[in-house]
Order: sequence, then structure tokens, then C-alpha cells
Amino acid sequence: MKKSIGVLFSSALVCTSALAQHSVEEAKEDIARHRAMAAAHEAAAQCMEAGKGEKACLAELQKACKGLAIGKYCGMKHAH
Repeated sequence: MKKSIGVLFSSALVCTSALAQHSVEEAKEDIARHRAMAAAHEAAAQCMEAGKGEKACLAELQKACKGLAIGKYCGMKHAH
């Protein structure tokens, strides 16, 4: 539990310092991109819950994230 809290705290510091380096307008754009990526990931989770299959859901995620994030996993990759 302590390790998880430390990781979250470290992540928050990195995000805060990254936002501090941007202008207010750039920060607002970053926030909007993060929200769009989160919505795309939520849609991918719902797709998988609906039983559409990993390939189909990944294709939908990639389409939703085009231009938002780096890489084919919309800025996130996790272990299976």
C-alpha cells in the first residue's frame, strides 16, 4: 500500500511539474487531451465488456486516439 501511494504521489509531482512548464492555454489543451484519451480508454473497456474482442476494441481505440497520443495504445500500455 505504501508503495502504491508513493507511486501515485510521484506521478502527481511529475504531472504538476509538467503542467507548470506550460502556459495556461497549453495546460488547458493538455487537460483536454488527457480527458479525450480517458474517454477513448473507457470506450475500449466498454467494447471489451461487450465481448467485441481485443482486435476490434484496439482498432476502435486507435481510431479514437488518432492525433491525441503517441503509440498505438493511446499513450498507455499495460501487461497481459
